[in-house]
Amino acid sequence: MVRSTNSRRPATLASLAAELGVSRTTVSNAYNRPDQLSPELRKRVLDTARRLGYPGPDPVARSLRTRKAGAVGLLLTENLSYAFRDPAAVGFLEGLALACEDADHGLLLIPANPEHEDVASVHSAGVDGFVVYSVPDDDPHLAAVMERPVPTVICDQPSLPEIDRVGIDDGAAIKDLARHLIELGHRKIGVVCMRLARTRNDGPASPERQSRANFHVQRARLTALSEAFAEVGVDWEQVPVIERFDHTTESGGSAAARLMELDPEITAIICTSDILALGALTEVRRQGRRVPQDITITGFDGIDDAERVELTTVRQPVLEKGRAAGRLLLDASESTGKPREVLLDTQLLTGSTAGSPRSVEERWFGP
Repeated sequence: MVRSTNSRRPATLASLAAELGVSRTTVSNAYNRPDQLSPELRKRVLDTARRLGYPGPDPVARSLRTRKAGAVGLLLTENLSYAFRDPAAVGFLEGLALACEDADHGLLLIPANPEHEDVASVHSAGVDGFVVYSVPDDDPHLAAVMERPVPTVICDQPSLPEIDRVGIDDGAAIKDLARHLIELGHRKIGVVCMRLARTRNDGPASPERQSRANFHVQRARLTALSEAFAEVGVDWEQVPVIERFDHTTESGGSAAARLMELDPEITAIICTSDILALGALTEVRRQGRRVPQDITITGFDGIDDAERVELTTVRQPVLEKGRAAGRLLLDASESTGKPREVLLDTQLLTGSTAGSPRSVEERWFGP
């Protein structure tokens, strides 16, 4: 539609105040501080604004004046769709959104492709602070966040001494799971883990790569597994660990297939996430093996789909993680001037996918 060249220019805050015979502060309060006006006066201001075509205060000008954007930035070093596809990320996002709602703040998602280093989205984000969701310690987007003079809270990883953090004790949580498998009698195990670094590796992860992992959560879980099984004489260097860069059920399935190729005699597949475990479960059954009679499968996270299939896993409070991160960032009254850390509890869920390993005779002659 072509606008008429004779159309009247939109009203400004000053012209609207003159039309009403009130101060500019009164007009501003009608939008930003309605409790300062009587309902009748506010209605008169808004009705006149609509009649004159006044669009309301300029949010950009307001943010420049107040130095507040009214929004929290969530740095997610994944593609944008990941925030709405990955169940743990969805739960975290919901919790963070609830905290933002409580504080009358908006939420700006700042996705960053894990294989690209363009940090422009971080530099240009108009936010009052950042929540950084599970990134490697060498991530350039994290470095860009640290350059911004705004508060920051990290969820899960990395753990930096000067930054507030929300997370769980990943090592202790997965050790509980490992000890459960050890008590069942498992010694021949294989592991499927999420990516360990920003460099793509879809295959075996050597002990050296595990120990140098830039993703602290995965490193902590693998280290704890190695320690737990070392207590019963398992040589971790002989345990096959398959890494997958993409966090999907398909990745879990292909990794499980690779593990069974490398060692057909493994009795348990330990996955460092439920998504990977669900894919492994599908692949194992596709190959005609029974769970847990022939092979045990475990996960980590406690997502709804995992609980529906009674996966043995560790449940972590992902929604509460998001809420805690938001509160830590937004509630300045809780600040002590020193870095704060919130560690949330986890729960071992012993489902139907873990059982005692079959003996050699059972594997060859059993039903």
